[in-house]
Amino acid sequence: MKRNEFFNNWSQLHGGAEVKGVIQVWLNISYFICWPLVKLRISPNLLSIASPIVGLFFYLEIDSHWSIFLLILSLLLDGIDGSIAILTKRTSKFGALLDGVMDRVTEFFWALAFIQIGGPALIVVAAAVFAFGQEYLRARSGGLGINEVLVVTIAERPVRATLIFIPLVARLFQLDFALFFAVLWSVMQIMSFIYLFLVLRLRLRQSPH
Repeated sequence: MKRNEFFNNWSQLHGGAEVKGVIQVWLNISYFICWPLVKLRISPNLLSIASPIVGLFFYLEIDSHWSIFLLILSLLLDGIDGSIAILTKRTSKFGALLDGVMDRVTEFFWALAFIQIGGPALIVVAAAVFAFGQEYLRARSGGLGINEVLVVTIAERPVRATLIFIPLVARLFQLDFALFFAVLWSVMQIMSFIYLFLVLRLRLRQSPH
């Protein structure tokens, strides 16, 4: 599959979302990363299942230097399973459902790990709840016939991973940024949830049905 065809297929699966900016950069990276896995006939559903398993090990190994690698790997697995499905023409409704469920399980382990490195439990739980709410809004909008991405918020999944990644790296230098980034994540996540909710509300009001 040519790269432009890959971009077009991704756009169609995401409600006609434009492939530009950060999305285009990521899809270019994903396209080249995925080809060896396509040759090995790796199942996209297998990658979806592998993501929370790696997330669990991330939590269990949070006190080791491996935690940084495991966090990146869990995020990467989530990012390429859909690309593998497109490249192998194995996209399915079940695959999309599995991917969404596994993502939420993975983020559950991310939140536990964040608490483990010093993020206040109530603040991290609040951020995680609103992150779940944001993804639920997107999933529910699909059931209401709104298949486009709507908006890219300031607290999408890669951003959430980054807000955990930075305190992990800072910890290598004996710096404790867990409280600051836990609060930052919570504020950003609540703002993102409210923004997406308002956009979705407006979109539903404009819908003829």
